[in-house]
Parts: sequence; C-alpha cells; structure tokens
Amino acid sequence: MRRKSEGAAASQSRRRRTARPNGPPDSRTGRDRIAAGRIYDDPRPDDGARVLVMRLWPRGVRKDRVTLWLRELGPEAPLMRSFLRGDTSWEEYSRRYLGGLGRPEAQAALDDVRRLARSGPVTLLCWCADEQRCHRSLLRNYLARHVV
Repeated sequence: MRRKSEGAAASQSRRRRTARPNGPPDSRTGRDRIAAGRIYDDPRPDDGARVLVMRLWPRGVRKDRVTLWLRELGPEAPLMRSFLRGDTSWEEYSRRYLGGLGRPEAQAALDDVRRLARSGPVTLLCWCADEQRCHRSLLRNYLARHVV
C-alpha cells in the first residue's frame, strides 16, 4: 500500500506530464497547436481547424466536418498501396513520405497548415485507425518541429 506522500508525489508528477501551457495560441509550442485525429470520429470542441490530409475524400464524410482539404499532404497512391499490401516497411514508408514533403506542392500546403497553427489549434485528419502507423503522426511531428 502506498503512503499518502507517495500518492501525492505520483499525482503531481502525472500533472506535470499532462499539463499544457496556458495563454494565447502564439505562446503554445508546435506540439500543442497541432493534434491528429480520425475523420470518422466526432469533432471535439478543442479541434480548432480540422484539416483533412488525404488524397481522396473519405466515403460518407460531409464537407462541413472539415475546415480545409490538403490533398498534397496525403501519401502518394503508389506509396500508400505498397505500404497497405505489406511490400513497404513502416521505416521505408516514413522515409519516403517525409521525403515527399519537399515537393513544391507539399510545401505550399504545409505553409497553409502553419498559417492556421499560428492563429489557433489544428487537427490533422485521416481515415487510418492506427495513428502511430499513419502519415498524420509523421506530419504532426514534422510540423511540431517546423511550425514557426
């Protein structure tokens, strides 16, 4: 059984890890401004601008559920097909996807996301159920490092 002081220390430690900075959006870090979510999940009040980052519009989704659709930030079709078939590893997929962000069209789309993130929260949306193995997590981490 834990003593009272151990419980308080653990609780305080937990609060520190989950605490988010307060203040205007400009004072938050890139990681706090940009979230990732699934397009099929219900919108949350703290989503901010909802940005769809897929090449094709997802089936059954109304246009009013998205603030902006940036096709150029979705993986290219051959890369996505190769990954879904299992011909490409996650490491290779990640390398090739991030390399594709250097294209001028992708850079223009990244500028649009950066502009939105400077004025408030942004949620990157895709259909993938596993966020850890989805390009939106790669994109979120990329933008968190390059948002300003």
